[in-house]
Amino acid sequence: MTTFTTAQIPAMTGRTVVVTGANSGIGRTTARALAAKGARVVLAVRDPAKGVAAAASMTGDVVVRRLDLADLASVRAFAGGFTEPIDLLINNAGLMIPPLGRTVDGFELQFGTNHLGHFALTNLLLPQIHGRVVTVSSSGHRAGAIDFADLNWERRPYRAFPAYAQSKLANLLFTAELQRRLTEVGSPVLATAAHPGLAATNLVRHPDGKRSLPHRINEAVVNLLAQSDDDGALPTLYAAVAEVPGGSYAGPGGFLEGRGAPKLVGRSKAARDGGVARRLWTVSEELTGVTFPLAAQPTR
Repeated sequence: MTTFTTAQIPAMTGRTVVVTGANSGIGRTTARALAAKGARVVLAVRDPAKGVAAAASMTGDVVVRRLDLADLASVRAFAGGFTEPIDLLINNAGLMIPPLGRTVDGFELQFGTNHLGHFALTNLLLPQIHGRVVTVSSSGHRAGAIDFADLNWERRPYRAFPAYAQSKLANLLFTAELQRRLTEVGSPVLATAAHPGLAATNLVRHPDGKRSLPHRINEAVVNLLAQSDDDGALPTLYAAVAEVPGGSYAGPGGFLEGRGAPKLVGRSKAARDGGVARRLWTVSEELTGVTFPLAAQPTR
């Protein structure tokens, strides 16, 4: 089997790609690779100035639009202002182990940003999507559990990593249920997921720049063991363009999926629980006020 590299990305001329969190890390690398192949790439970023700086480092047709996934009004404004067809949506943006925080709408910051923001964005854009939805999860999902009694850490003492693991498990459950629903209505759109392994990005930084002791320890470990942003982006690109079935999950093929060439990888038992995936979808609709927009295609 040929090792997947950016050389295997097909020509993307005439295609539109949206990448969230594309101003840094693997999001920026992913956007750069797709723009270099001719795609029109939309950098969906919280800070437009940083997006413009990132766009300046890319070749091709790259535009910047503001999107704050921690604010459902911003998500709706972004989706409402997006009228063109979308070939590929890459739900890349995310936070990892920040101090306890809340989104504008009152959700725990990691669950609200990593899962609910992308849940709302995807469903709002879905009528315009014709190719794939790729959602970036993490091997940390294996430590996750969906606590429906306290999704937003309002009753329990807050613990940053379990909250992160819950959000990343939610990403995989979302992908599975999205694919089930797409198949059910006869849509050709595919939902896939990926994780970067250990990639040296600024994911572990809190949005306001604070760096707690757990952050500093995590950064030190990641910087010691991690692969580059270029390599960390390859599983996302693989999930985006390779011949893989809907519901696939890609990650590095090396030791403990920490680094190496991308391939399809396994997921935890919790991430394969269809009943939990359906329940999470229903709860996510209730929390965001956004529902699955597609109807079944008429049979001939």
